[in-house]
Order: sequence, then structure tokens, then C-alpha cells
Amino acid sequence: MNQELLKKHLTEFLSDSKKNGEVSKNEYLERTHLVSYYQSFTKEIIPNMTEDDIYEYLSKLWAMLIWGNKHYVVDKIIEQNSLENFRNNLCDLVWGESDIEVRWDSFRQNIKGMGPAMISEILCKTHPDDFMLWSRRVYVGLNYLGVKDLPKYDYQITGKVYKHLCEVAKELASELTSSGFSDKTLLAVDYFIWKQLQVEDNLSNIQKRKHPEILPAEESEFIHNDIRDKLSEIGSWLGFKTDIEKKVSPGSKVDTIWEATIGNMGRVIYVFEVQTKGSLDSLMLNLLKSLNNPAVQGIVAVSDKKQIELIKKQAQHVKELKDKLKYWDYEDVLNVHESLELVNSKINELGLVPQGF
Repeated sequence: MNQELLKKHLTEFLSDSKKNGEVSKNEYLERTHLVSYYQSFTKEIIPNMTEDDIYEYLSKLWAMLIWGNKHYVVDKIIEQNSLENFRNNLCDLVWGESDIEVRWDSFRQNIKGMGPAMISEILCKTHPDDFMLWSRRVYVGLNYLGVKDLPKYDYQITGKVYKHLCEVAKELASELTSSGFSDKTLLAVDYFIWKQLQVEDNLSNIQKRKHPEILPAEESEFIHNDIRDKLSEIGSWLGFKTDIEKKVSPGSKVDTIWEATIGNMGRVIYVFEVQTKGSLDSLMLNLLKSLNNPAVQGIVAVSDKKQIELIKKQAQHVKELKDKLKYWDYEDVLNVHESLELVNSKINELGLVPQGF
């Protein structure tokens, strides 16, 4: 970490805090209120949360600001995971006794539709002394300070990585308090990063990050689920009804679907299958079976460059797939998602559609 750069911004942050005392006081009260709210969901209360409780709990997250219709998102999370399963996994994540590395990985493997930004925000606002908040902006800030080996993509944020990031945030908290700032929480660290470390060049260059051409084996499950969920979010932002792990025809359960209803003429479905490892024969068979549903009008294989070439070669020998199968590099999926996320965030800041509409 670049200590000289850090000290420069710490000085500016403290000076600004003293100069704008009322603003700093209100921000401290805001943090205190947020922590109090999320800590009120104890290990006795979470297992009995209603769907309305879960909506209130999740809709207050900053990570939800990119969504205009928060009810849609929360309803999908409950539908895809079941109410009881979601509550049990949430309770274990927030109040479990296992190491955070284990709890993090368990939650990500068992719960669909929630990424590192939402998960880390819940942890940070419930246990602000122990856990940090991870987001695109935090990546930008820590990268600007020269922190090494930062995870560039959601699928890389395993429990082990998140635990390490929390230690980095604790170092920043220590530097903040040593410089005279009174709030030592990792939530206060997040405020510092947002106020001081959002350098314009870094924000614009974040799109230039390169993805690995070959996926590490230990990351394959995380990236599969990450791409699956991001495909669903892209479809939602484009106006489609979306679903994940959906059975579209007998024997064919696919990763993601986009669905549209055309007047009174019926449905149109687009199918996406994510391939990170495993048999290509299984991929081909699943896509073939999906075509038995007449509503399926498009099928897309999503993978890395190397596997896409293998899929193309194999598809050439399957008459039904040869001219119908499309291909999407997972790198492009991640970049499209990031761009649409920024667009939706900016549009929603305008407040054109009131909540609950």
C-alpha cells in the first residue's frame, strides 16, 4: 500500500471532516443508525422473517440502488431460494460460529441472486468492526492506493479472499484512528474510500481490466454461478422476464432464460448455458432437448474463448445445433453487465419512477 498517498488523503479527509463538522456528525449518525438497524435482526429474529421483512432488509442496501423495482429483485431471490432456505443461510452467514471464510463460501454456493456487494454490505452493517464492504468503488480506491492482488471480478471473491480484504480494511481503519478520526469501524473506512479515493482515471480504466483466458479450476463453480446470475440481471435490465436453473422441456434444465410475451401470440424464450468445466456432450444434449420447447427461439453457449472454439467444432456435427447455436464469451458478459449496471445506477439516481410503483 502506498503510505505516502494514503497519508495525503487521510490529511484531506480529516481536514474536510473538521471543516464540515455538521456533515461529519450526520454521517456518523447515519452509520450508527444503519448498524443499529441491521444488528436488530438477531439470530432469533432472522429465522422468522416474513417476505415483507426480507424486502425491508434487502431494499435498504446500497447495492440495491441499481434496481428501480426492488420488489422484483427481492421476490426473485425468495422464489429462487425458498423462504426457509434463504432465512437459514442468512442466519448462518450473519450469526454463524464458523470462520467467515466457511460461512461466505457456504452462502455463495447455496443462495442464488446475491453477489459479493450485497453479502459484504450485510456483514459490514451488522458487524462493522470485523467485516468490510466490497464494491466496484472499493476496488477502485484500494487499487489507487496500490493494494496488491485485489480480486477484479466477483467470481474471484471466495471466503478466503474476503477474509483477506477485511484485514486490509482493518489496516485502513487503524490508520484512520491513528490520524485522529474517532470512528474506527470498517463502515467508516467505506465512507473514507468513497470520499477520497475515487480518482477519475481509475473509474474510467476499470473497464480495461482483462479476464483470464483459462479459468482456474478452483474458481469454476463460482464463475459459473456468477455468470448465470449476471445473465439473468442483464435480461432483466433489458426488459425480459428472467429465471435461472429453469426446466424448459423434459430433461432440459438450463442455467438462464430470458422470456418475453408477444401480445396474445405467446412466449419467446432465449436459453443460455454456461460452460466452465465438464462434458461438452452434456452441454450439447441439454441444448438439443431445450429446442423441444417450441417457445425456445434462441440458444446461447457461454464460455471462455478456448472452450467456445471446441463447442463450435462439436456443434458443426449436430444438424439441429449447427445453424441455431450462438456463442457469447464470458468476458463480454461481465463487461456488458458492468456497463448496464452503471447505466441503471445513473438512471435510478434520477428517481423518475417512485418506489412501490
